[in-house]
Amino acid sequence: MSNTLLQAIAESNQWWAIGPEMILGCAALGLLVLEIFLPKEQHRHIPVVSILAQIAVLVGVVVNFDTVWKGEYLFGGLILLSDVGQIARVFFLLSSLLVSFLALVCLPRTRMPRVEFHHLVLVVTAAMMLLAQSNHFVMFFVALETVTIGFYILVSYFRDSPLSLEAGLKYLVLGALSSAIMLFGIVLLYGAAGKVTLDGVVHTGFEYPVIADFLRQNPDSFLGLAGALLVLGGVAFKIGAFPFQVWIPDVYQGAPTPVTAFLAVSSKGAGFAVLLVLVLEVFAPLEGVLVPVLSFLAAATILCGNLSALTQRNAKRLMGMSGVSHAGYLLLGVVAAFSVPWAADAVWFYLFTYLLASMAVFGVMAYLAGADDADQELDHYDRLARNRPFLGAVLAIGVGSLAGIPPLAGFMGKLLLFIAAFQAHLYWLLAVAVGGVVVSIFYYFGWIKAAFFETWSPAAGGEAPAGRPVPPAPSWAGAATLAALALATVLLGFYQEPLTSWLMK
Repeated sequence: MSNTLLQAIAESNQWWAIGPEMILGCAALGLLVLEIFLPKEQHRHIPVVSILAQIAVLVGVVVNFDTVWKGEYLFGGLILLSDVGQIARVFFLLSSLLVSFLALVCLPRTRMPRVEFHHLVLVVTAAMMLLAQSNHFVMFFVALETVTIGFYILVSYFRDSPLSLEAGLKYLVLGALSSAIMLFGIVLLYGAAGKVTLDGVVHTGFEYPVIADFLRQNPDSFLGLAGALLVLGGVAFKIGAFPFQVWIPDVYQGAPTPVTAFLAVSSKGAGFAVLLVLVLEVFAPLEGVLVPVLSFLAAATILCGNLSALTQRNAKRLMGMSGVSHAGYLLLGVVAAFSVPWAADAVWFYLFTYLLASMAVFGVMAYLAGADDADQELDHYDRLARNRPFLGAVLAIGVGSLAGIPPLAGFMGKLLLFIAAFQAHLYWLLAVAVGGVVVSIFYYFGWIKAAFFETWSPAAGGEAPAGRPVPPAPSWAGAATLAALALATVLLGFYQEPLTSWLMK
């Protein structure tokens, strides 16, 4: 390797370009240092430091959205900053902030350590941000495995709960299997492309542009096609697409509620951020194969998620299987993006609406969860609207948005995806998606019915049977957070221009 090439690689190491990720990493280490040096009675303030750090980074990303490094290959081609990468940063930071809020509600009920939880949330969020900006399969795999290992710990965080430990073990085994499948696909792609010399520079088969060029020139390569399908299979596990959704009900139920929300929103967002890049850029020459494969996955995922959710009586399992159906709707947008360019922006719009609605619902669930976090049955929501009208209203708005009821944001998200599918002539897939929405209304409104129309028992009084008390009233900060999520869900249903113009700039 020549000195000129080494110098060029060194000059591409613009560390401030990944300043948000570095700040989150330093903040995560800072939390552990504070835990060591602060008196134990002051440890309750450490999570607030984590939240303040995330707010500062979020403000910095928004203010510096149009960075000077955008469009440049950094760190020897490992990272490519782009508008989509900046959008992903905002998405993951918003999600991690809300997960930290949920942790403030749930963790004080247990004797589990709190500082380590917020430390892991910061590390996983930074890794997701790097994952969305990766331009090299080595960077892609390292960032993805950092996220996955963090989730292994978070899912089984309640180590005194058998269900949490069981969820962690299942996620570990199936996650390791999906990582092996993905790694095998990366190896096949590397072996097929080999070393390529472009403009006097030697590239390996790990760079996204090199793989894209190889597949463009060799569309019939069996190794290239097999590698691409295996990589997409590994990503399908992360987003919970059929047939890789088998882990979701048990893991969602056993994981702590904040972790369930983290998996449902951030993990799904990271999966689709990667999927859009891989499908529309790296594997774009394989469109003839990918369109029918992804179409089948989308249809099967929508049907499997909605039909499985019909039988769920546990709220966390219901959110898990309904989340599978939402992954199917998002896959519909990914398929449409092959022929309708703005469909990729519609996918991101849907992800933001899903973030608002899901976090509102999980916020209500966090307040209703008892000593056993996994025991969250729909029967526990009886008379919620009477005992806690505010929580009942937030739940209705969140669930209504997830169901796609107008004029909430979720309706507009689905409408944009359906219009994109119509313009892409995906008529049969659109029919499946509409049928899935109809089915979802049944189980979503069953949840609302439990909160608004059913009663605890014939006994008088305002308390639940079997010793389950009326849920506590949210603190002023908790009420403000839930109100902001509900208000944003309603306003975005009426007025989408600010978000759509930002996504499509």
